[in-house]
Amino acid sequence: MWDAPARCLLIFSSALAAASAQTAPGPVMVVTPALRHAVFGAGGTLALMAAEQRPVYAVVFGNDEKESVGLTPAQSREAGEKEARRAAEILGLKEVLYLGHKSGELGHVSSSEMRNQVMALTRLYKPEILFFPDWYVHYQDDNDLYRVGRMAEESPYGGSSLFLQEMTYLGFPGAAARQYYFFVPFRPYREREGGEVSAVMKQVDISSVLARKIEAATAFATANAAWAARVRPNAPVDQFVRSFIEELAATAGARHNLRYAEEFNHLRREGGLPAHVMEKARRK
Repeated sequence: MWDAPARCLLIFSSALAAASAQTAPGPVMVVTPALRHAVFGAGGTLALMAAEQRPVYAVVFGNDEKESVGLTPAQSREAGEKEARRAAEILGLKEVLYLGHKSGELGHVSSSEMRNQVMALTRLYKPEILFFPDWYVHYQDDNDLYRVGRMAEESPYGGSSLFLQEMTYLGFPGAAARQYYFFVPFRPYREREGGEVSAVMKQVDISSVLARKIEAATAFATANAAWAARVRPNAPVDQFVRSFIEELAATAGARHNLRYAEEFNHLRREGGLPAHVMEKARRK
């Protein structure tokens, strides 16, 4: 039998554990064609969230087989995955999951199949925050970014347990993130590209983690070399990437009196009943 002090201690410990679970920072999930896109567009913010003890999971749709110079597709895939895992380690990400679709050809993959994969992983990881490419920006000539961004934004519509009922039967009920960060990998936001309707432009000061973001970005040696060969031939690759990241962060920061920043279109789920319920509601 428990004596009274022991019972009180047990009750207090249980209450404290429950309170800690409720206040602990929630998980983060990143949906991206290549991890390099997420590092360039949101690497500093992800590092800050990982430092808050949030588990950060990256879901990579592409297989990195085309971003290389002088390598076969198989060699490029192997190098790209190895470098991505090194970058994830630098930023403090918990896990990187490669889904293995062919990079540059995501337009040939069913968007429903891709959404189902994101919805299933949302039920597994239960993220509070979801990052994905901003497919609304203009003149972004990358169909993989467009398709992954659009599909990822649509995936929370399947947060009900009535979707993917096979997952519900397996013990993974419906789930959806509460915050959404849209990121642009390789350029600043332009006028009229954000802060519309329910979205707000959110700035994150990354001055304290810029060096870590640069280290993670330069880890993608294979893809960076192919990029530099197209954009700045004969330039030292690491120096080119470092200068690019610094200028991108300084440009975003200058708008908000910050030294270095990242910028996002940010959505937060509103409280109350969902719109599809309210539209049929009747006043008593």
